[in-house]
Amino acid sequence: MVEDLLSEAGCIVVGPAATTESALALIEHETVDCAVLDVKLLDGQVFPVADTLAARGVPFIFATGYQSDALGTRYDGVPRIEKVYDRDELLDAVAFILNLRRRAM
Repeated sequence: MVEDLLSEAGCIVVGPAATTESALALIEHETVDCAVLDVKLLDGQVFPVADTLAARGVPFIFATGYQSDALGTRYDGVPRIEKVYDRDELLDAVAFILNLRRRAM
């Protein structure tokens, strides 16, 4: 669903990635401007991916059913949209993090 919504809005989608390993491989081999992360992946939680993105300065949001306190304090500043979210909420969150990235450049 996320892939479809972003593609319909004109985004170039890299992924999706169902596992930490596949997400890390995408980050390594593709240009990523921002990311939408679900906390739960097939092989565990997405935090190694979030940490890699953060280390590279790539903004991301969590799109998840997990409560914000389940994300830990190191992700306090990361935007989070809660499932079930709608198209506008997702696109607004992506626009927000991309705008933050542009300001930082």
